[in-house]
Amino acid sequence: MKTLKVAALYSGGKDSTYALWWALHQGWEVKYLVNVVSKNKESYMFHVPNVELTELVSQSTGIPLVRVFTKGEKEKEVLDLKKALEKLDIDGIVSGAIASEYQRKRIDHICEELNIRSFAPLWHKDQELILRNAAKFFEFKIVSISAYGLGREYLGKTIDESNVEELIEIMERYGINKAFEGGEAETFVFDAPFFKKKIVVVDYEIFWDGKTGVYIVKDAKLVDKY
Repeated sequence: MKTLKVAALYSGGKDSTYALWWALHQGWEVKYLVNVVSKNKESYMFHVPNVELTELVSQSTGIPLVRVFTKGEKEKEVLDLKKALEKLDIDGIVSGAIASEYQRKRIDHICEELNIRSFAPLWHKDQELILRNAAKFFEFKIVSISAYGLGREYLGKTIDESNVEELIEIMERYGINKAFEGGEAETFVFDAPFFKKKIVVVDYEIFWDGKTGVYIVKDAKLVDKY
């Protein structure tokens, strides 16, 4: 049976990392990490903070990185992604879409036009379970916050099994989506089971305006895991 050749839409966040891990578990050949770099911080489709670090993920996993640059204009950013994908020799795309119909429909439409398959392994799965599993298997930090209930102390905070219960309690108290699907926060994964080396932050900066904020990694490096 033919091994599927796929590209993973990869932002570095917990959901796209989870979807990538799933694809590797299928025994598929993940030929590319496709990272969309948007000039628009309010991109309709794509994760923005610390996307530069995906280069380190590429080095750690050995999967080539394809960067797609876009102004982040609504709908046009989807065309920019399509133009990049049509140059790749792949059978399908793997994405970390969980609940966003806007995102899922546009990815599916691109795949339909390119005659390749669309895989969204987290689609409509239990969001709390995804968060708990990410805390169990990955090392990830919250890198942006735009939700009442999450304070400055959560910027750059590593979420793991020791504090995920506390985070879930806050989410339930303030009505925050457990997958951050409303843009309440964004994450970045610094280590995962399939990383050969983990990413360590050397220098960072936090911007906080009292309600929203971002954790920007200014310098990072790969280090051995053991």
